[in-house]
Parts: sequence; C-alpha cells; structure tokens
Amino acid sequence: MIFRTLPIAAAIAAALLALPSSAQQTTPSAPASADAARDALAKKEGEGDQSALLKQTLTAVDKQYSLIRRNQLAVTYDLTYSYVGEERIVTDLANGSTTLFNIENTSSHSITNTFSADYGVLDNLTGNVTLPLISRYSDNNLSNGVSNSLGDLSFGARWQPFEAHRDTPNLTVTSNVRLPTGRSPFKIIAGSGEATGSGVGAFSAGLNVNKIVDPVALFGSLNFTASLPAKNLWQVNGTRVLTRVQPGNTIGFGMGFAYALSYGISTTISFQEAISAGSKLRFADGLEAKTHMQTSSILNMGLGYRISPKTTVNLSVGIGLTPDSPNMTVGMNIPLNF
Repeated sequence: MIFRTLPIAAAIAAALLALPSSAQQTTPSAPASADAARDALAKKEGEGDQSALLKQTLTAVDKQYSLIRRNQLAVTYDLTYSYVGEERIVTDLANGSTTLFNIENTSSHSITNTFSADYGVLDNLTGNVTLPLISRYSDNNLSNGVSNSLGDLSFGARWQPFEAHRDTPNLTVTSNVRLPTGRSPFKIIAGSGEATGSGVGAFSAGLNVNKIVDPVALFGSLNFTASLPAKNLWQVNGTRVLTRVQPGNTIGFGMGFAYALSYGISTTISFQEAISAGSKLRFADGLEAKTHMQTSSILNMGLGYRISPKTTVNLSVGIGLTPDSPNMTVGMNIPLNF
C-alpha cells in the first residue's frame, strides 16, 4: 500500500545501518538483511488487507452494502442507545377555542438490542431477519417509567444484479417488510408505558451503491417506504378519540465513506436523511386532520477494530441535525459467528 512505502523503506535502511561496517561492505550480506527486514514487515498469514477490512466495515455499519456467499449464515448483535429531549406545546381545541395549553418537557432514553441473521440464498441474493428488543425510559410531566418489549420484527432481502468488480461500483437492490410486533404508539394509554414499535406494517425498497478505492470505500443509498394504516383504534387524545391513522410515505437517502487507517483500524463518516409526508388522522367525532411533514437527519462517525482476520467490531456515534431527529445515538456492532 502507498502509505506503508515510507515506513518499510525506513525500516530497511535502519536494518542496514545497524549492521557491522564489514557486513555493510560485503555484497551478499546486505541483500539478505534487506530481505529479512521485508519479511518482518510483511503481512502475516491470514492478516488480510484493507479491502477486506473495508468490506467488513461496510457490512457492519450498514448491512445493505455487502452480501454473503451461498449457504453461509452470518449472525450479528447490535447495541444502540439513543436520547431524545424536547419541549412540546400541548393544545386541544373545542368549539373553536383553546381548552388546553401546556408546555411539556419530555426526555426519552432507549436501549435497543438487535439480533439479525443473514443467509446466502445465492451468491448474489441474501435473506435477512431482524429481531429488536427495546428498553425505553421516558420522563415527562404526566408520567415516567420503563418499558421493556419486543420491537418491530422485519424480514428483508438484498440482491446484487451485476457481478462485483474491483474497479467498478457495486450495485445492490434491497427490500424489507416490517411487522407491527412492538407496542403500538396508537394504543398506549397515558401513564401505562412507552411504545416500542411503529404500530403499522410497512414495506421498503431501496438502491445502494458502493465502490472501494483502497484505502477508501465510498457508499450511498436511496430508499422509499410505504406504510399501511392503523385501523380500529380507540385512543383518547385530549377531548377526542383517535380511531384511524394513515402514516405518510417516506423517502430516505444517505452517503458516506470508510477509510482504512491500517490493516486493523478503519473509520467511517456518513450522513442519513429521511423525509416523511404528514400522517392523516381520523377521530371518532368525524374530524380529520393531517400532521406536518417531518425531516430527520443524522451525522454518524464510526470506528472499526479488526480483532481477527474474519471479525471486525464497530463503534459509532450519531448526532441529530434536525428537531425531528434523536439528539444523540451510540452504537456497537459485534458479529456472533466468530
């Protein structure tokens, strides 16, 4: 690699300078010492290279960017902490006048344990199942407490339509189905706990591209999500009862790069944004309303550490850039198939 050329040359020069003066003047000895220095600095068997490290880092940071071979199984564990703090103005209207006006301070701490399994159906087709376990603590003016529950279970697939080549971008088509297995936010009674799911089923489709230009990997993504409506609800909201919610469609995109500092250390920086159309609400008294469009974006910074030729552990920190984003996220990704 280019960045290792100068250290290798310096080490060879140091090895030659360390020889006795007679040895420096003997023609056969100098090449032998140079070869010994090269052997000492060469990669050990199984150490791999930067390209392999970058591929593992891409897989761990966002599993959409890399596929596994046919009949192989990969299991990973993700631990994520996120914090959201905000001040909300709570209002309610009746007969055209304001009946409730309150400034509510809310803080939420969430810990998500995610177990995911990838199976290589074909060399260019990978199936995926994700199981999240969520613990959430919320503190507001009305209540506080901890909720522990299963999150939304999801099933996905990644397909690579073209054979990957080192000098060309790799293209991956993704799809995902989310099931509303977590605690729905539309069925939570005030003071009874926190939601751990979206409350609706959804389907997502996306397109991802990545290209490794050793020692840098560039990647980007574009996706679209459509959600099913939440029906037959009976949730009290102020003086009204919510009976139906139709979430708006979401368009998301992201970009970033990973950089291999050495054969064992890599760093990543990425940006992700999601723009969601307003949701349509229906109440028991016939009133219909629509929420405003939401924009969530986050800047992620990560560090990958290669603990073995086949295992890379990734740490990441995310910073929310808009009011609709988490204030902060901290994550760790560990492969379980050592």
